[in-house]
Amino acid sequence: MRAWQAANPDFEAVVTGAVLSMPAARHLGFTFGRVAPGEAEIIQPHRAELTQHDGFFQGGVLGSLADFAAGSAAGTLLQPGWANMTIDYTVKILAPAKGPKVVARGRVIKPGVLITIAAADVFSVGHEDETLCATALVTMRNVKLVNS
Repeated sequence: MRAWQAANPDFEAVVTGAVLSMPAARHLGFTFGRVAPGEAEIIQPHRAELTQHDGFFQGGVLGSLADFAAGSAAGTLLQPGWANMTIDYTVKILAPAKGPKVVARGRVIKPGVLITIAAADVFSVGHEDETLCATALVTMRNVKLVNS
């Protein structure tokens, strides 16, 4: 994996603070794991309201986690006073996600001034193993914040 350099020394606090202030993120109730330049990990504990039949995580939840993780990874490389928004994303669900948690690991593929391409893999994590259950490719639009 490539070693990216963060332009903002406070990248971790900025990214986690921005994401966790979003109503959708609060609703999902996830937490951040590892955050590094060009990388972000989001942990989603199992909750019955996020599942479909037989306790499997619903596909939209997996897509949201992939989007948040990839977008967060991209956000770690932004200049101070910039934010990003999803332009589009494609999620491929590869296996059912069931267990005590799912973990989305985002990474930057190609950063840019206005557009950043990122990806995320989502893993269903059991007590002793993890299974790749989804993968996503995400395009982010970088924008300068008005009050910066």
